[in-house]
Amino acid sequence: MNGRNGIRRVGRRAAWIGAFAASGTLLADDPDLRQVVITGRADSLLEISRTSSEGYVGRDHLDQRPVQRPGEVLETVPGLVATQHSGNGKANQYFLRGFNLDHGTDFATTLDGIPVNLPTHAHGQGYTDLNPLIPELVDTVHYRKGPYFADVGDFGSAGAADIRYVRELPGTLVSASGGSFGYARGLVAGSPHAGGGHLLYALEAQHEDGPWVRKSDSQKYNGLMKYSRGDAASGWSATFSGYGGRWHSTDQIPVSAVDVIPGRRFGTLDPSDGGDSQRYTLALEGHYDQEAGHGEWTVFAGWNELDLYSNFTYFLDDPVRGDQFRQRDERTFGGLRGHHTWHYDIGLVDVSSTAGLQIRGDSIDNALERSQSRDVFGVTRADQVGQVSVSPYVETAARFTPWFRTQAGVRADWYSFDVESDRPENSGTRTDFLSSPKLTAVFGPWAKTEISIGAGMGFHSNDGRGALTRIDPVSGDPADRVDPLVRTHGAEIGVRTLAVPGLQSSVTFWMLDIDSELLFVGDAGSTEASRPSRRYGVEFANYWKVGSWVTLDADLSLSHSRFRDEDPAGTYIPGSVRSVVAAGVTVRDPDAEKGFFGSLRLRYFGPRPLEESNTRRSGETFLLNAQLGWRFNRTWSVAVDAFNLLDRADSDIDYFYESAITPGAALEQRHFHPVEPISARITVSARF
Repeated sequence: MNGRNGIRRVGRRAAWIGAFAASGTLLADDPDLRQVVITGRADSLLEISRTSSEGYVGRDHLDQRPVQRPGEVLETVPGLVATQHSGNGKANQYFLRGFNLDHGTDFATTLDGIPVNLPTHAHGQGYTDLNPLIPELVDTVHYRKGPYFADVGDFGSAGAADIRYVRELPGTLVSASGGSFGYARGLVAGSPHAGGGHLLYALEAQHEDGPWVRKSDSQKYNGLMKYSRGDAASGWSATFSGYGGRWHSTDQIPVSAVDVIPGRRFGTLDPSDGGDSQRYTLALEGHYDQEAGHGEWTVFAGWNELDLYSNFTYFLDDPVRGDQFRQRDERTFGGLRGHHTWHYDIGLVDVSSTAGLQIRGDSIDNALERSQSRDVFGVTRADQVGQVSVSPYVETAARFTPWFRTQAGVRADWYSFDVESDRPENSGTRTDFLSSPKLTAVFGPWAKTEISIGAGMGFHSNDGRGALTRIDPVSGDPADRVDPLVRTHGAEIGVRTLAVPGLQSSVTFWMLDIDSELLFVGDAGSTEASRPSRRYGVEFANYWKVGSWVTLDADLSLSHSRFRDEDPAGTYIPGSVRSVVAAGVTVRDPDAEKGFFGSLRLRYFGPRPLEESNTRRSGETFLLNAQLGWRFNRTWSVAVDAFNLLDRADSDIDYFYESAITPGAALEQRHFHPVEPISARITVSARF
């Protein structure tokens, strides 16, 4: 590929990759350019990715991983940990790049173009519940890290993942699973031809009790219908999805309770904790390839409800009725996301410019209430919130030489919050605006090696209630309103290489500053003002296809996280993860229709400070999971997934705070939620 025509083809491949990731097939506009098909963890992103930390994961790689919870699909992002501190019906707890992301703050997730993060949510800002996800339908996961991409806005400063479903399946899939702790799951999915297109459908039902003394009796139902026409270059689709779940929770417990409650590590101090959730979405998507350029758009609408009962401090605040509280969140939301890209020349420079627009509106009814055994007896606060954001952006990609290309952009975000609270002092309207420039540059490839640089500004929004709160709803004391939008600054430099045949490696050095880690504390109904912070670290990611049978992957992430101001309490950020290791080996018979397949995966989640002085720290979590299966023919296969093979008694997550397991016995101590003991599931699948 030489001369100016070759430059044009490579430059446009980089510009087009995002538009067609949905199908797993990446196309460019020149007919003589090969198409790039992502089936595993893409083994060649040279001349495609904008940073060394950007990546794609395809269907084949996902199929070869034992997955205990749907949210673990995000653990294909190097350095990301998806864990849990309560019942499986809730959103996962996420960690990445020195962040305890709570239930999704600072990590933006979309599913088939629909944002998953929920702002101004009763249980946490950016609440990201992936229980509606059906892993067997996932086609690609496109992940990016840092605030360097103009199309990534709120919640995306640490990273973002765009999960795309398939447009069609190779046949009808029927699977049935059963296993430890009352686990049972059934799935039916297919995509018959209909009206010149494909009608993708899926129905999932699941039940699980878990190892808990108070059986979780978790029940989940998922359904999806997606009609699509066209192909990866031009076409459209309409999708409806529905999810419902209910469960009993065994929340984290204090270490002092382990020896006094039934079931010890798997017991509970409040067996009435739990909840139910529902989510329904409708989306219309289109993408097109024309002489004037290409683009895609999505219009979406949805309804989401969460009803959650929790008790983390037991009898600390109310020695008679206890400290259980109910968080209720019901909302309708909708919006659009779209962009158009033009290709043109400026002299000898091949250029692609993109203009995009993202609009979202949420109508929210949420409340924090006091309860005992799910009997509500008091209201801490109740709010009606209308939240609207309008976010245009532009970016331009230019290839100046065969070895140097850039992408520069700017994003504008305007937010409006309208809060009607049960306390008039906390009601009102407020707006905020930020503009965020972005820049990436890539040098190479030389000897199948590229060097990339990224820098940019981003933000995360705070809870709309916190932006209007003047009176603390618990104490009645005056409270300072928080900034609706908080600025972030990030930069990274990295190297991506394919110098060793079959091995894709990348090393990335990164830094991220946040002006203030202000957040609304949904469990208390008030705003907690945190401090400016700085995080930096290194990520080393490797994916190696060793012949036709064996694939190896190994990712190492190290982070340093501190508050930037001085405080007698200390400078450590509670919950900030320092080290994450994820590695695996996959073996698969090259005969796609029959034979053996299996994988062994390790995940190491390192110790973390639990308070600012770093005096109290969490332990490490070391998990070893495996999958072993046999494909009898094109139709039948059986697989066994095993989790926590070493049966380690580690924690899923740890906290340090004050609680009272009996009235008047207040104590600051570590609280933990244990990993589940060794367990196994067997799945029988048929494809027709």
